[in-house]
Amino acid sequence: MNDLINQPDAPRLIYGLRDTGYSFNTAAADIIDNSIAANASEVNVRIELAEDGRKFVCFGDNGDGMNGEMLFNAMRYGAPARANLASLGKFGLGLKTASSSVCLRFTVISRQSDEADFAKLAWDLEHVEEQNQWEMLREEMTADDYELFEELCGDKGTLVVWSKCDRLLSKEYDDPGGAREQAAIRRLGERLIDHVALIYYRFLDEGDDRERHVSISVNGEQVRPWNPFYPEKADQVLSPEQQKLEIELEDGSVETAQIRAWILPNRRDLTKDEQKVANITNRGQGFYIHREGRVIQQGGWLGVFGAVEPHTSLLRVEFDFTHKLDEAFKVDVKKSKILFDPALEEALKTLLQPTYREAGNRYRRKEKAAAVERGVDHGSANKVIGNTPSTKKPDVQSADASQKTATLNNNRGAGIKLRVPVDTHVNPDSIHVEAVETITSGDLWEPAMRSDAESGFVAGVRINKHHDFYLKIYQRAAASGYAVEGMDLLLWAFAVAEQNNTNDDLEPIFEDIRNEISTNLKKLLREVPLPDDEELTEAGDEEGD
Repeated sequence: MNDLINQPDAPRLIYGLRDTGYSFNTAAADIIDNSIAANASEVNVRIELAEDGRKFVCFGDNGDGMNGEMLFNAMRYGAPARANLASLGKFGLGLKTASSSVCLRFTVISRQSDEADFAKLAWDLEHVEEQNQWEMLREEMTADDYELFEELCGDKGTLVVWSKCDRLLSKEYDDPGGAREQAAIRRLGERLIDHVALIYYRFLDEGDDRERHVSISVNGEQVRPWNPFYPEKADQVLSPEQQKLEIELEDGSVETAQIRAWILPNRRDLTKDEQKVANITNRGQGFYIHREGRVIQQGGWLGVFGAVEPHTSLLRVEFDFTHKLDEAFKVDVKKSKILFDPALEEALKTLLQPTYREAGNRYRRKEKAAAVERGVDHGSANKVIGNTPSTKKPDVQSADASQKTATLNNNRGAGIKLRVPVDTHVNPDSIHVEAVETITSGDLWEPAMRSDAESGFVAGVRINKHHDFYLKIYQRAAASGYAVEGMDLLLWAFAVAEQNNTNDDLEPIFEDIRNEISTNLKKLLREVPLPDDEELTEAGDEEGD
């Protein structure tokens, strides 16, 4: 007897392997991987809730199927390596760890043809605990088994049934099987459809010849592919020479990964239906990693760039590799995460930096134009100023719109002539404060002389719609009347103070002060993103509440 053999404790290990980090979606995808690896052309998933609250998840495919010996090996924790190393299966653990992450019992039924015998085996974690050994269950086929196999598989293939699903939902319901739990199961199915639509989009798309076509349904609904790169509308921006990355392995051999970068259109250039297809979000930007044609990681920058930013939300990077690079990228058991070597991170950063910058510029240009178009109500400040005659304002003698000059009496003397914008026929509702697009100096504000059809010239302030303070701070404050009013009154007070205290000698000094304040504000706000429509809508809703 070899006294160095040290068998793992069966109950502790089999229960411990439940906690390998699967979500329901990643667990379900691991079972679908096995179906695709078995050459299935159809995969059917069904999530069921019994009236008494018991939950079941069933996966059926029409793939190659297995005989008794093959099934026995497949059910082994650490199953033998597949003959085809390029298959979606990898470690020989997926079926078991994925299933047990959701349920306490999983049963597999399989056969290779309509004339072959059925093979059926099950793992029941509570049985393993009772027996204190790695013992499976071999049970006879039931009438329900035959019926379910025919419904989900057809004449041949493999059926996987998860029962005793204690981890399918994140909480227990007071009324098991009731309306609320039924709604939770429906949502679970809907989220799985979205997940499958992305993970297997190349397989689901009959027009994509990179992978063979596979039909997948969830609760009877055919899953339609969702291509995250939206090639019908997006720009593919890397040259053919840039799309190949040669990676040297530890044994000195070289394998090639493929990379393509896509800049999607700004959502403002898309119809509502197109926006749903593009699904442009902050979380959607970054790398979409494909292993053997199947997406194993979506979104995020994997250390190549910093955290996700709104201004790079249009950029998605398609990264492809085969099983030969598994070790290089540290593919995990769930096939849902990889790691880039630091040297590769640096190479990818160098390659993608111009594209990253261009995507940000496209986003900013469009968002800035939209922000300029959005209205901010300055009416409140105009009313306050108009209704407060006691404020000290310059005494205007005359103003010449053609020469952009005004002559006034101020604290520096009488007949002071200033170079200021002179606006005539101004809307009475915006005579004191108005945001304009015509300020070319880059300053946030400038003093102005303004008149409407009835009154003479009065001191006012023009605010630059293109300045970052207006785009990023005013826009966010638009839902709060007091915030906008306060900023308007402050800038009007600055403008009037300048007109009350300047002359030919001081005028350039005031201009320099305005320029320095405006420049510093722009620098301070450089990393603050432009507000998007969703953010402004939420702010408006909160104000309404």
